[in-house]
Amino acid sequence: MADTLTPDATAVPEFPMPRQSRCPFDPPPALKELQSEGPLVKVRLWDGSESWLVTRYAEQRALLGDPRVSADTDRPGYPTKASAEAGEGKLSFIMMDDPEHARLRRMVTAPFAVKKIEALRPRVQKIVDGLIDDLLAGPKPVDLVDAFALPIPSLVICELLGVPYEDHDLFQENTKTMVRTTASPEERGAATREMAGYLAGQIGKRVARPQDDMLSGIAARITAGELTHQQATEMALLLLIAGHETTANMIALGTLALLHHPDQLQLLRETDDPKLVASAVEELLRYLHITHLGRRRAVTEDIEIAGQFIRAGEGVIMVNEIGNRDPEVFEDPDRLDITRDARRHVAFGFGVHQCLGQPLARMELQVVYGTLYKRIPTLKPAAPLEDVRFKTDAFIYGVHELPVTW
Repeated sequence: MADTLTPDATAVPEFPMPRQSRCPFDPPPALKELQSEGPLVKVRLWDGSESWLVTRYAEQRALLGDPRVSADTDRPGYPTKASAEAGEGKLSFIMMDDPEHARLRRMVTAPFAVKKIEALRPRVQKIVDGLIDDLLAGPKPVDLVDAFALPIPSLVICELLGVPYEDHDLFQENTKTMVRTTASPEERGAATREMAGYLAGQIGKRVARPQDDMLSGIAARITAGELTHQQATEMALLLLIAGHETTANMIALGTLALLHHPDQLQLLRETDDPKLVASAVEELLRYLHITHLGRRRAVTEDIEIAGQFIRAGEGVIMVNEIGNRDPEVFEDPDRLDITRDARRHVAFGFGVHQCLGQPLARMELQVVYGTLYKRIPTLKPAAPLEDVRFKTDAFIYGVHELPVTW
């Protein structure tokens, strides 16, 4: 028979938990302790409210795939960050439920089909090679984030959407503010309005004069009466942010992890097997997982899981970084091993909200990890690990800068 936990309020741990500075690639030690105790625990959030923290892989997948678990931020119990450091709003369909979620998502599914993404591989390879040429011809040490990790996905998503890359400073600076947890609601609001205004203008141009790009496809939905101009702008904003912030952080963080695991870096550097490169991408996604504040949801009906009841109106947080370190699923989970089969990871989520752009992210990371270390085989850190600034102040984990040399 299932029980409802009613722990003493003073015993409820606070979320999020701090990482250990000497182990920046690992989840917070407190998360690991909670996982060993059980799959579900109540935690206290930023605003003093409580939600269920889900620490184990099986329960995370079960809840992410359950239609009684809602991504709608307006639902009672949704664990939003309501403190002065936050300020959140809906970001198109990722914060909606079906059927509206499915209706909007279908409008932009085709460009991310695996075959279409694979057709882009030669173009991405050319971008990566060109940026490596620039690195080799330029001064050193160099910040790999600014000179390499950020331009790659920015260039790619700009080409897909049809956004002029010469405007990249505008959207890169604004999206940094939008994902920074320490930004005030006023700062985040101003950044969002500037980005929305910019994209609304770009969409307006496509309504008048369509081109061969994703913004034109979105604009056509306005003309057909399927989207309002605001909905189209929100959709474009989601694609632009998701298309460069996550992959850029994964490129830099993955490189740093490999530099500090030289045996794994050597395997990757010396291989000509695309399957091992693809395996390395999956393992780094499992090992590092950059969305470290969890996937947040609200429960719309009572759910019994793992011997507990989660009541309608309560919030749940799937902390995928610890789910991907579940020893019941991944043997020796705290070890980076690019030869393991890590494809079951939940870095891209699970269920109807599983990441739309994952084929693009995988392909970009395969090109980067399969090229950079071969072309610059002596690549090494230009600063000790303790001097690297990690993004503990952002919704997306990574590094602010990555000084490297060779």
